Amino acid sequence: MTASTRLTTLTRIGFATRGVLYGVIAYLVIRTGRAEDPGGALAYLSAGSGKFLLGVMAAGLLAYGIWRLADAALNIEGHDGDKKGVMERVGAGLSGLAHLFLTWQAIQLMQGAASNGNGVQDSARTALTFPGGGIAILLAGAVVLLVGVVQLVRAVKGSFLRHLEPEMARRTWVAWSGRAGYAARGVVFLIIGYFLVAAGFDTTSSGVGGMDAALAWLENPVDVIVALGLFGFGVFSLVEARWRVLQSVPVERLAAARF
Repeated sequence: MTASTRLTTLTRIGFATRGVLYGVIAYLVIRTGRAEDPGGALAYLSAGSGKFLLGVMAAGLLAYGIWRLADAALNIEGHDGDKKGVMERVGAGLSGLAHLFLTWQAIQLMQGAASNGNGVQDSARTALTFPGGGIAILLAGAVVLLVGVVQLVRAVKGSFLRHLEPEMARRTWVAWSGRAGYAARGVVFLIIGYFLVAAGFDTTSSGVGGMDAALAWLENPVDVIVALGLFGFGVFSLVEARWRVLQSVPVERLAAARF
């Protein structure tokens, strides 16, 4: 098995891990009213699982993060050269970095470290200590708002289905799990973006938060509806783990060019 094939296999595990994490997030909201982000879902799973499972999830998240960064840098998914294609590659890069951070969280949990709390708020607090920090947070908020809009557009158009094998893409339940998932993510990202923009104007990080804060901000039954949508995204991620058409990262060619 080549390095490219191994990375592709681990990337599929990363898709499955993402599906499990979103399923846990939805479960906690619906059954207990507890709002968590993917990092919090990892911490929840770590309490009842061994290091082996966390290790598998960390490996999958790492591979997924590398694959997304490779797509951003090398355009392995074949995005168009227009503005939309550029935005898709930027989104792939941001997703890659987010999943590398999740990998680090999983490794920390394997070593017995506690969850780090509100990472988004901590980052905003740090940014505000620098000159122009408020502007940086405003820009970050604008980017997150744009990501939220993109997620909603994907939900309406169903463009995410083009990455699946045709047989699965034609199944109604697959399409609707993806639509519900992307719509719910769109709502969550819009709320996070609103938090960031408000913090940029107020020059305070007290109201900033990630997915957990966004879900906690919603009132019942809206939070449950959004959680059901996130569960749909988890289901769709599990479908992607098996039936997404993945373009391999040319690991061997890159290694040869490097050395």
